[in-house]
Amino acid sequence: MSALNIKKGATSHSAYELRDPHAEVIETHTLAVLVDNESGVLARVIGLFSGRGYNIESLTVAEVDHKGHLSRITIVTRGTPQVIEQIKAQLARLVPVHEVHDLTVEGPAVQRELALFKVVGTGDHRVEALRLADIFRANVVDSTLESFVFEITGTAEKIDAFADLMRPLGLREIARTGIAALARGA
Repeated sequence: MSALNIKKGATSHSAYELRDPHAEVIETHTLAVLVDNESGVLARVIGLFSGRGYNIESLTVAEVDHKGHLSRITIVTRGTPQVIEQIKAQLARLVPVHEVHDLTVEGPAVQRELALFKVVGTGDHRVEALRLADIFRANVVDSTLESFVFEITGTAEKIDAFADLMRPLGLREIARTGIAALARGA
């Protein structure tokens, strides 16, 4: 194995920044998939991702049309533009899939997530947790003498920020729903 031939002072960049400038950027995309509401459909969709080594960062599923027996799967995933296009094409080929929409590229979309936070504390920590919850418009949905359960809705970034502020105040548990998203406008 030969040594790298780099002259001292040849670059001001760190060795950790030596990535290919022509490499494609990893992007985060939100996909909305309308599927038949029947057993095994979610497993087939998830199998498509796991079988090809794609990661799902967020997943929400619910029936949206009771008469038509249709469910909406909202998936947040990451990849290069080619990988995202491949995911969309492979999803569209699945038999129980009716529509695949990439909300990230189709225009403005509204994305929200619901989270529950259990914060345990007394005294000043308890007062500070309530003050921060008020600032973040979080609702108290359960209260004991030693703990609160807060409900908060918003973007993933808002929920992450609330969690960061609650950790030193006694954050014990978090439950997150995953992202629900809709395209804006008509």
